[in-house]
Amino acid sequence: MKCILCENYSLTHICKKCQTIFLTPSIYKRTLKNNITVISFYKYDEIKELLFTKHTDIGFYVYNILAELSFKKFADEFHTEDIYASIGIDDNIKNGYAHTAILNHALKSYNIKPLYNRLRAKSDISYSGKSKLFREQNPRNFQLKNFKQKEVIVVDDIITTGTTLNEAVQTLQKAEKEVAFCLTLTDVSVK
Repeated sequence: MKCILCENYSLTHICKKCQTIFLTPSIYKRTLKNNITVISFYKYDEIKELLFTKHTDIGFYVYNILAELSFKKFADEFHTEDIYASIGIDDNIKNGYAHTAILNHALKSYNIKPLYNRLRAKSDISYSGKSKLFREQNPRNFQLKNFKQKEVIVVDDIITTGTTLNEAVQTLQKAEKEVAFCLTLTDVSVK
């Protein structure tokens, strides 16, 4: 097969050279209105085209590569005495996989235990390309399935306005869960 970035022959959808040159993660931080920190790994413009693959057959492979390079690396370097649950936002299976479940799975480590199918939106309205006002007027209405862990890391692929993450955090806090921070692949506000 060919690397989708450089078009050279590769054993993976993105060759190791392109992974090193174009996909080395950085750390970007943003604070939500509820004072929860969001940690992101890429500028949106750096991976925008790769994010669009989540709606295609190769998205599974691309998201696995991005998860290994960023979320797994983060989990390997994250050391604390606490044990956290990680929960992907709305990890519904579409196109044969759930992109937030892939990201969440990459966090599996001594200190982080991924949980699946715990935070689902009752509303299936798409926020893609919509304004902040639209997002605020059309909440996700998250439904939380109970779990025993108290401390949580919330996982999503993109933060734009922060509306989805804020609503997810509020849902978890109402259930008396402590959200330590949120992790996303990219933050649209980072230039």
